[in-house]
Amino acid sequence: MWGFLIAMLSGALMSVQGVFNTGVTKESGPWVTNSFVQLTGFAVCLIFYLFREFGKVPVGDLLRVDHKYMLLGGVIGAFITLTVIKSMAELGPAKAILAIVISQTVVGYLIEVFGLFGVEKVPFSVTKLVGILVAIAGLVVFKWE
Repeated sequence: MWGFLIAMLSGALMSVQGVFNTGVTKESGPWVTNSFVQLTGFAVCLIFYLFREFGKVPVGDLLRVDHKYMLLGGVIGAFITLTVIKSMAELGPAKAILAIVISQTVVGYLIEVFGLFGVEKVPFSVTKLVGILVAIAGLVVFKWE
């Protein structure tokens, strides 16, 4: 239950953040906004690290991560911020978020089905495919004007 509530909070925060970032970009540039977002996010994470984990979790543990490609999360985050800003500017918040969530669902499911990136492999399910197709149909209906 907590997982769903946290996921819903995450989605709500991403939607609000996307609107905020798009608004800032209208008065600055996308990379300036993106830099500010990443910098302020880093500052918040650093503060939490210093108060919650400093002395318990060594930063050097990052160098022992087995799959070094997994350290690219921040790089990917920069492009996530940019693409959310651009999609919201083009589509508006509701359509952009709907398309983003569908894309996340499709890619997440493919990661599970193929067991990519060390994720436990799950069998293909026709019902999950139908669910994704219903979501895509929902986007088409939602976009219809």
